[in-house]
Amino acid sequence: MRRPVAGEVHVHYSQIYVESDPDGANPGLGEAFAGQSGGLCGAAAPGALWMITGLHTGSVGFAVEVHDEAPPVTPEWEDVVEVSFRPVSEDTSLVGWAGEAAWDLELPVTDYRVRYSARGMDKGRDLDTRTDEEPQADSYLLQFWPAPPRPDQVIRQTSEIAAYWHDHARSLPPAPTPEQRAEAERLARQAKERAAEDRRLHYERWEWGGQLPNEALRGARASNVLGLLAFDSDLVHTLGASAPGVQHTVALLSARRACEAAGLTDLPWVADALAALEAGRPLPPPFDDPAGLWEHLHSDPRVPDTSVLEAVPPERPPYQPPPPGPDDPYTVVETFPRTPRALHRISQPHYALPAVLAAAGPAPLIAALDAVWHALNTCGEHYPEFLDEIRAVCAGAAPETPKWQRESRPTGRAPKQVGAQDKATPGAGG
Repeated sequence: MRRPVAGEVHVHYSQIYVESDPDGANPGLGEAFAGQSGGLCGAAAPGALWMITGLHTGSVGFAVEVHDEAPPVTPEWEDVVEVSFRPVSEDTSLVGWAGEAAWDLELPVTDYRVRYSARGMDKGRDLDTRTDEEPQADSYLLQFWPAPPRPDQVIRQTSEIAAYWHDHARSLPPAPTPEQRAEAERLARQAKERAAEDRRLHYERWEWGGQLPNEALRGARASNVLGLLAFDSDLVHTLGASAPGVQHTVALLSARRACEAAGLTDLPWVADALAALEAGRPLPPPFDDPAGLWEHLHSDPRVPDTSVLEAVPPERPPYQPPPPGPDDPYTVVETFPRTPRALHRISQPHYALPAVLAAAGPAPLIAALDAVWHALNTCGEHYPEFLDEIRAVCAGAAPETPKWQRESRPTGRAPKQVGAQDKATPGAGG
């Protein structure tokens, strides 16, 4: 015989428990005693026991014993019940109310018969609350031994409070069968998964500007699509639904407009790249080597030092999660309004060349999204007119030179500035 608990334990609300599921919630009183003939040790919920004491609050005598076989019922115990129990894990403990204390019972996972014996229950009930200075009123013995499952049984009844709890247990409806319990758990799991999916779709719809993306757009998350959504979600959805030919046209136009905005179209190596795009040929040097491309950009004295104020997306209300439902008690996604900050000037050539690289990509939709993103940033504060032109192309109109391109440009070129305060390197959106 092994005795993992001996002495006194503290109880609240005349309750103490055995728990074996680290991730499970305690059963309620009705669930613990459903269908039983005895009301002192509830074992109807898998992996848990609910023991009743006479004392409401304070310390009671309590011992736990683990036997190899059934021990005899000794006469000093006034109320005795037996139940069957099987832990659901190797972690089985005697646990106080609200988890305020716990004692490891070290029970292997197997079937047990459990005997709960009590002495002085009426005395404990009459005392109600015991202070440290008062003598012990009631005491209890909880015994485990291996045995196959069988119905619970009242072995001995003496106290009035035990009779009350036995009557209460017998008034409860039967415990659910394993099949009914499994079905209830399945339905609860489905409801939880459905609530989580509804919550995810609610946020995704907001993230994508009020409508869910098609599969093509969902597959384009590796692109700068999330950054572009902040500027024009309707255009993103239009591009996602467009034919590959339209997407290809948008990509080529974006690359050209980016180079025009940056003043790069007069450079022979940029003009050759744009011509190769139009002809469907691979990009020529230095565009065939991204590392070498940036070195070429920095070393060519003919590259103009053009800059523009960075593009800023329109203000957008923060995400408002849906009100929680019975199967969705928590909503964890939260966004915050954008904090105003000082705008920076960005180096247009550093955004224009990635637009050319993007337009040469093999996937028309990703090529279009990335080329539009880089061209938008190249245009900076003038991006609304550029996006107007892209929308017109998607609607079937032929591209034309936008107003900001028709306006006269200074013919002279300032020397290049390489200070970090005047140049921003392009990055992924979002």
